Amino acid sequence: MEDILELDRNNIPKSIAIIMDGNGRWAKEKGLPRAAGHLEGVETVTRITSECARLGVKYLTMYTFSTENWNRPEDEVAALMNLAATKLDDEIFMKNNIRLRLIGDLEQLPDRVKNRLRECMEKTKNNDRMTVTTALNYSSRWELTKTFQQVASDAAAGLVRPEDIDEEYVSRHLQTNFMTDPDLLIRTGGELRISNYLLWQCAYSEFYFCNTYWPDFKEEDLHRAIAEYQRRQRRFGMTGEQVEGK
Repeated sequence: MEDILELDRNNIPKSIAIIMDGNGRWAKEKGLPRAAGHLEGVETVTRITSECARLGVKYLTMYTFSTENWNRPEDEVAALMNLAATKLDDEIFMKNNIRLRLIGDLEQLPDRVKNRLRECMEKTKNNDRMTVTTALNYSSRWELTKTFQQVASDAAAGLVRPEDIDEEYVSRHLQTNFMTDPDLLIRTGGELRISNYLLWQCAYSEFYFCNTYWPDFKEEDLHRAIAEYQRRQRRFGMTGEQVEGK
């Protein structure tokens, strides 16, 4: 497949995070149950995962289910858990040499979901083309709280001095310590917020919001997001002149 837009293949984001929003509204507008939107969204995950691998993205992180999503109607939660258990396709990962990782509180998930995720993570652990991270039963405030509890415990046990706790130390204790921070955060569905997702990690990410519902998000939409990313200048607190002079 050729690039739909003229992309600079030397400036593809190394790490992309996605908030996959709009499944329920997509289904509602079509007169379908919300579960049908989530099912269609799984097909989009497959397409976008394959395309990210083709483009050379190294880390793709997808917000699948937040800790707050337990407050949704029981039938929708049950449908989401069923999708997590039954629609996780090992062969997509194996065919594309992709490793699966998970961030979130796995222990609160139903046993069949936990077992299926662990099985797929074990099967794909040696794949090295790209890492897909599923944020499942995840929220950033939950992650940061757990991290700070661990750091405080280490300090109390004398394993680290408080003055040695810096940003790098905190990052190493986050659940995402195996990956680089997102260069680009994409949110579909028209909402302009990041909904408790990777708050620490996205401190310097470029944000891209689009109105397209996740089930309708195609490869060309991904290319538009990357093209917009490539038009921006990432300054990390410096001036534009400083960046250009590097």
